[in-house]
Amino acid sequence: MTTPNRQLHLNLFIYPAGHHEAAWRYPGSAPDRVLDITYYQELSRRAEAAKFDAVFFADGPALPDNIRYASRFRLEPFTWLSGIAVATERIGLIGTASTTYFEPYNLARLFASLDHLSRGRAGWNIVTTGAANAAQNFGLDEHPVHAERYARAHEFVDVVTKLWDSWEDEALVVDPESGVFADTDRIHPIDHAGKLFRVRGPLNIPRSPQGRPVYVQAGSSEDGKALAARYAEAIFTAHQTIDSARSFYADIKRRAKAEGRDPDQVKVLPGLSPFIGSTEAEALRLQREFNELTQPEYGLEQLRRVLGVDLSGHDLDEPFPRELIPDDPELNAGSRFQLIVGIIDRERPTIRQLLHRLAGARGHWVTAGTPEQIADRIEEWFTTGAADGFNVMPPYLTGGFDAFAEHVVPILQRRGLFRTEYTGTTLRDHYGLPRPRSRFAAPVVPAPRREPAASAPA
Repeated sequence: MTTPNRQLHLNLFIYPAGHHEAAWRYPGSAPDRVLDITYYQELSRRAEAAKFDAVFFADGPALPDNIRYASRFRLEPFTWLSGIAVATERIGLIGTASTTYFEPYNLARLFASLDHLSRGRAGWNIVTTGAANAAQNFGLDEHPVHAERYARAHEFVDVVTKLWDSWEDEALVVDPESGVFADTDRIHPIDHAGKLFRVRGPLNIPRSPQGRPVYVQAGSSEDGKALAARYAEAIFTAHQTIDSARSFYADIKRRAKAEGRDPDQVKVLPGLSPFIGSTEAEALRLQREFNELTQPEYGLEQLRRVLGVDLSGHDLDEPFPRELIPDDPELNAGSRFQLIVGIIDRERPTIRQLLHRLAGARGHWVTAGTPEQIADRIEEWFTTGAADGFNVMPPYLTGGFDAFAEHVVPILQRRGLFRTEYTGTTLRDHYGLPRPRSRFAAPVVPAPRREPAASAPA
């Protein structure tokens, strides 16, 4: 049974040609347009027409090692999302930015500017960056270890939050009569002096329409869940089974409550990459067509990077050699490491089968079926404590998204699970999140309770 008024949240997660690693080779994709902003504007308008909560754009500060075989370059998200902001009106705009390779002040300015530009539609996907080869792009000899990156992330988010709060809502006066443009008593230095950052503030931009952009987080390790429980308002996560998703969902809600937060204000949004056909056989055939276009070298490089195991020269149709995975605490701490090892231990695949499992969406849930079947699976996860919605990851673009928007979304709408119209204008509105007050604002003092007047004697 669904809770009355509870609605699915759906984001369109855009990868250049689609999420399947061979998407750019598929005849229905558009690899010639992956550097064309109008391509992304058109996709975002389609998502807005389908009443999606947001479009999401991933990022990383290094070129992937396996660019030879897939469209995995990185467009800078603030420029990209600004181009989408001017072509849309209501859909949210979520971009990734690393707490390891940004400075808090610069990042706070960029997201505050995007929130103003879009009239309150910005969201920050908080990551610590897992790509070790990013370090040399920023003058570092080595990539910081997992625990150090998360320690920095906690203080980083705290500093950014203070900066976004440094202007109270009433600070911008703009009163031509008095000649006062801003009330400087309501603009506050943050004077942060921590273990890693010293930032005086205030931010040089007024408070943004949402108060603060929506905090999104995408790590599912123990450190990642701790960060999410304290700060995240939406969580992107990867699960292969509904039982795993339910366990994660319950754990995150419990952790948020322990932090003194309302668990309903933390939206858990697993990734979903659907192959859709008029029949289940057609959908499965489409999935096989994509897997047959893969280059094994791409997937083997992914396994080397995530698991630390080099399988070049191995027979791809032999069982995966589980014993070759090294016992490396730094690798073991990663949520994607744990997810892939879980597949190996649970399913005992061949190397080729594992490569195909990961080809679809890098470990996110890949499913194939008719629109009704896809809607049924979404509803089951949504109504049984596994998800508050999904990050929709089309295998290829634009056709993979068109099939979902045209055939699955109407079913969800008819079932009363997803909106037919927007009821708000900001990303916080779409997610049902409150607009936070500045921490520097004076506390709201409730009006004194007035006792009813005594009745006059008869």
